[in-house]
Amino acid sequence: MIALLLAQTIAITGGTVYPASGGWAKLTNGTVLIRDGRIAAVGTNVSIPSDATRIDADGKWVTPGLIDGSGQLGLVEISAVPGTREASLQGDTIAAAFNVAEGINPASTLIPVTRIEGVTTALAVPVGHLVAGQAVLIDLDGATIEQLLVKSPVGVMADLSESGKDEAGGSRAGSAERLRRVFRDALEYERRKADFGRAQIRLLSASAADLEALLPVLHGREPLIAVANRRSDIETALRLAKEFKLKLVLSGGAEGWQIASEIASAGVPVLVEPLDNIPSYDALGIRYENAALLAKAGVTVALMETDTHKSRNLRQQAGNAVSYGMTWDQALRSVTLVPAQIFGVADRYGSLEPGKVANVVVWSGDPFEFATGVEHVLIRGKEIPLRSRQTELFERYKKLPPQY
Repeated sequence: MIALLLAQTIAITGGTVYPASGGWAKLTNGTVLIRDGRIAAVGTNVSIPSDATRIDADGKWVTPGLIDGSGQLGLVEISAVPGTREASLQGDTIAAAFNVAEGINPASTLIPVTRIEGVTTALAVPVGHLVAGQAVLIDLDGATIEQLLVKSPVGVMADLSESGKDEAGGSRAGSAERLRRVFRDALEYERRKADFGRAQIRLLSASAADLEALLPVLHGREPLIAVANRRSDIETALRLAKEFKLKLVLSGGAEGWQIASEIASAGVPVLVEPLDNIPSYDALGIRYENAALLAKAGVTVALMETDTHKSRNLRQQAGNAVSYGMTWDQALRSVTLVPAQIFGVADRYGSLEPGKVANVVVWSGDPFEFATGVEHVLIRGKEIPLRSRQTELFERYKKLPPQY
């Protein structure tokens, strides 16, 4: 049955197609041809096989599936119930070796709720520590962890925000010092593994597994995804990246607009939540225009929804970014192609181009307009039912006689 689904050919015809790739703005009366879970062709003059299943998109908009750059989809069900939380490894300030993948629940009820709003892929991130662990990228369809996983790991999460300092003596300076120490210890561990195995080395500041897990970050093979909102915290992250030659990704960046040119010069991408504008001691200078101002300065910006239970609102985040200065095209790419680039999967995800994974959404109109509905969602070329089994049972229940 699975092989049959993967072999299916689907043609989405007649829609306004927004490929989100670098070369194309939009295609009027376009066709997206899907075969074996991949995009086979995109254009206005595509030859459609006679056995293809057709989806009529006349008067509708077609885009890549949206990619959320934050949250704990599959790792949390009810925030107040510890038994449903899998995103944090208890009792370990440095947990770089902790990979959240095997804690993901493919049956999480938050996954279908999110994908019916056009989100097809999401970053699942560990939380709770100065170095929280390894984030993974998942598609929002699959009965097993293996079927969900797109890339594992994507990068190592570190927290340079207000919440991270509690694990470094209660001071931001302590957080920076602790990270420097563990980075240096990881490099020393790499140089002296034989001495470490013979216990002929000084006591290091993290376990061998955690130090080993930091080496891909310290050699630029994986990014350090650093949560930082206050300007000074962002500057600390940039300083650390320069000092250790890290591939840095900023997550949050609420006051990033204040030093947008410095972030752009450093070539550091930023994951931004545009709807977040409530000042706090972690970000007194937060403002709605942050994403637009960063993009205008030349910063690579991807958008995110940090509240896992509201991950479905990612398109509203994008719409809000547009209303405060981002161009529409920038906003579309910031929830499709750009996160795919940041997370190292742009060869497979993020745009409607031949050869890429067929994560496609058909909308009733502009996806960033509140009243727009989702007509079709395809993940890896398979159409996902928009009506859940629970919804169907509830509607049947409502039709039963009163005695029930």
